Amino acid sequence: MLREITLGQYYPVDSVIHRLDPRTKLFGTLVFVISLFVTTSVWGYMLATVFLIFVIKMTKVPFSFMVKGLRSMLVLLLLSVSFNLFLTTGEVLVQFWIIKITREGVRMAGFMAIRLIYLVLGSTIMTLTTTPNALTDGLEKGMGFLNKVRVPVHEISMMMSIALRFIPILVEETDKIMKAQMARGADFESGNLIQKVKAMVPLLVPLFISAFRRATDLAMAMEARCYRGGNGRTKMKPLHYALRDRLAYGLQLGYLAGMIGLRFL
Repeated sequence: MLREITLGQYYPVDSVIHRLDPRTKLFGTLVFVISLFVTTSVWGYMLATVFLIFVIKMTKVPFSFMVKGLRSMLVLLLLSVSFNLFLTTGEVLVQFWIIKITREGVRMAGFMAIRLIYLVLGSTIMTLTTTPNALTDGLEKGMGFLNKVRVPVHEISMMMSIALRFIPILVEETDKIMKAQMARGADFESGNLIQKVKAMVPLLVPLFISAFRRATDLAMAMEARCYRGGNGRTKMKPLHYALRDRLAYGLQLGYLAGMIGLRFL
């Protein structure tokens, strides 16, 4: 399961989406997330599905690789669907003792499942097609107006980039520790829930130690290179909008307008 986490990984391939400005992709991700919370109809989710399939095709990233990240959120997905399915009031379809399944619950559970899946896929597309450095530059440039109200935009962007960069590193480190513990006789699969939680202790302790060690090494490396924040720093590759970015902005705004129109229709 650890190898199935795709959030934070970068998939190198030559595609139109990869060549887009990171600000364009950040804006597109924001638009897609907003659209999922705006729509309340089947037609809206159908439009979101068409838009998502189109973007996935344009990335040239294998769909099988992209959906691997959904398995890591299976528990959260089941909990969200169950709460909406069994706790929503309305027209009763099936009743067993105190458990009721209503028509409205089925509808809400279905929409919630689609929304969570699309949220993960939309966020994964951004990280798979954008390097951590480009993502940092895009966040810093896109939120530059917040500097006027003394918001540390550069530091926030740097922290988010480092966090995303550490996800695949910690996943790989966890996999190595698990294999080492299993070679020494540790069992992470059998037993009840409490036994499985206890079995995770020998895994979590060295993982936290390794994470703190990596964080300390990173801090020392930044200090050795005289890093003092974003004031006065220049970019080796300044961001510039191209024609494809303007076309992408138009497509994103058209998609958002269509979702809003479907909501009121």
